[in-house]
Amino acid sequence: MFEGITSSLTGALSFFRGSGKLTEASIREGLKAVRQALLEADVNYDVAQEFVDKITEEAIGQKVLESLSPQEMILGIVYQELINLMGPVDHELKLRRDGISIIMLCGLQGSGKTTTAGKLARMLKEQGKKPFLVAADLQRPAAIEQLKTIGAQLEVPVHAEAPNGNPVTVCQNGVKAAKAAGANVVILDTAGRLHVDPELMEELRNIDRKVEPQQILFVCDAMTGQDAVNSARAFNEALELDGIIMTKLDGDARGGAALSVKQVTGVPIKFMGVGEQLDKLEPFHPERMASRILGGGDMQTLAEKAQRVFDQDSMAKAQEELMRGKFTLNSFLDAMKQIKKLGNFKSILQYIPGMSGMLGQLGDLSGADKDITRIEGIISSMTAEERQNPENIDISRRRRIARGSGVEAAEVNRLLKDFGSMAKMMQGMAGMDKMSQAKQMQMMASSGMFQPGAEMPGAGKTRSKPKPMDADKKKKLKKEAEKQKKKNRKR
Repeated sequence: MFEGITSSLTGALSFFRGSGKLTEASIREGLKAVRQALLEADVNYDVAQEFVDKITEEAIGQKVLESLSPQEMILGIVYQELINLMGPVDHELKLRRDGISIIMLCGLQGSGKTTTAGKLARMLKEQGKKPFLVAADLQRPAAIEQLKTIGAQLEVPVHAEAPNGNPVTVCQNGVKAAKAAGANVVILDTAGRLHVDPELMEELRNIDRKVEPQQILFVCDAMTGQDAVNSARAFNEALELDGIIMTKLDGDARGGAALSVKQVTGVPIKFMGVGEQLDKLEPFHPERMASRILGGGDMQTLAEKAQRVFDQDSMAKAQEELMRGKFTLNSFLDAMKQIKKLGNFKSILQYIPGMSGMLGQLGDLSGADKDITRIEGIISSMTAEERQNPENIDISRRRRIARGSGVEAAEVNRLLKDFGSMAKMMQGMAGMDKMSQAKQMQMMASSGMFQPGAEMPGAGKTRSKPKPMDADKKKKLKKEAEKQKKKNRKR
């Protein structure tokens, strides 16, 4: 997310690095690059110009503190102006305490309304609400079936009628059905069009007048850039939006829509979709997003995600072992399994300070996720004693482990060497305060430790990844692996 703008902005701000004193001329010259970076990220022209004007006004005349470099001062101003540009945001949906609340979702076709309706229902269900979905998108019969499928997955009731019906009547009947079912939040999945047109707006206005939703949320596709901003403005003029849910932010490296939409429409982004899965809906925090855009990561959101998906008992046990200075392959395997719950490696690295701007340099990270599976196989082929004391694994044991996991012995050697380097660093974190641990995590990430298969600190400089096995050898090893697994189960 936002790799492009992160790289461009940090490059532009490097103009101020090493400057002994800021002058009005140097500030204006340096901020030209900032403005260009914003425009390249598809930020609205007027928004980009006003943003740079505010930074210039704030920076000119300020005395540079002795403890700060000019770059740090400008960075602080840019950070605060980014927050002002995207915020403030109230994530509360203003639902009624008693009775039934209605949330109306609107947007163009392809923006992800139906999936977002499911994500919103899931989030509300986790908060103790009783959501009810209404399939009011009669333009696309497939949307009705999709919402039914999503409802079944979430165990959330769905009201649907024939595609040739009236959308207003469907919404009204849906609200009645929700009351009868004992639901307290109704989510209306309304129709969209490929483009804004009078017929669509009139249909949505009729639903608004007849059903009177408490919240109208515009579902906005970040991948469409300034078209998304223009659509949001048109919908807001017709319906007076209460908030925006920006989808596909995980696939948008530019970020112009996210940076422009609040300033252009006056409507805040309340939530953001960062994946296709139904749990990939997050509150939009301007201050966290500003930090990520400037390469500062977002450890708070990562920690919150971990709190939701990690096995807390396993994590408490791992923390206890780490504090005792003990980090074993069992600990490593458990950690790998927990990390997989957070998503793929690229999505995780975006939250770590200093890593978002390096993602382009790391190349394709899809292989890292496959490496995780292979590492799990290697560790699973070890005995309990070997996992606890990997230093006792000799050549014959390594060969046996390789046969059991279907890999070459060189890969087992590599894992053990890399684990040794990681264990030293993890043990060094024992007793550190949170700030020191965060710095250590950043150093580990930048060294490639969170990218399986990458060169690890302390490892041989000329080491290369083992070549893929030929088909016959792989088949033979697979048979031996099955035999070894049976033996392992008997231990």
